Amino acid sequence: MANAAGPAPVVELERVARVFPGTPPVEALKATDLVIHEGDYIAIVGPSGSGKSTLLHILGLLDQPSAGIYRIDGIDTQELGERERAGVRSARIGFVFQSFHLLNHRSTIENVMLAEIYRPGSRAKRRDRAIEALEQVGLGHRLTSFPTTLSGGERQRVAVARALVGEPSLLLADEPTGNLDSGTSAQILDLFDDLHAEGLTLAVITHDGDVSARAKRQVRIRDGVVTPVTAGAEHA
Repeated sequence: MANAAGPAPVVELERVARVFPGTPPVEALKATDLVIHEGDYIAIVGPSGSGKSTLLHILGLLDQPSAGIYRIDGIDTQELGERERAGVRSARIGFVFQSFHLLNHRSTIENVMLAEIYRPGSRAKRRDRAIEALEQVGLGHRLTSFPTTLSGGERQRVAVARALVGEPSLLLADEPTGNLDSGTSAQILDLFDDLHAEGLTLAVITHDGDVSARAKRQVRIRDGVVTPVTAGAEHA
């Protein structure tokens, strides 16, 4: 539970579980407690089929737990209707995926502006925020470029800028370097380090040890069970 004397954590999971119906039912995520504080940089590590995607979908408000409580910024998401959940997701969570999910027929700045298309405010203000986000990731000189003319690393930077434009409480990254070579991956991880140093809260879901090693805290998920990673156990 959050300390009444201080701000609520960005993320609180209390005994959160996800069971998919079947014969027998599939317990994809067993009862999990997890707290992510403002300014944390956490890696959630585990092999394919471990439950990482299930946890990602719950953290991102793309799916609901079968049991337990999920709070983001102190908001009990179980009490929200679908429209309210979508509003919280849009305002408080930025997503970065392995596949960049950019529209090739839209310029870089247009791709970033699309993140706020359903939010109130003028187009001019959305454009200003998009420029600021692109400058933050080092692409202020590529505003009118199209994704097909960008390198893989630049496309992922555009995706990060799109995630940042609404100043989210949580940046949620799913295998963010999975489609990049090692040199470009290191550049994206350097960017994450810089964003964390600026105070951004990050949760990175990965199976890559080089990616998870950049985080300040790690938890492991295996067979739906989430456990802290202790010193010396990172590669166990």
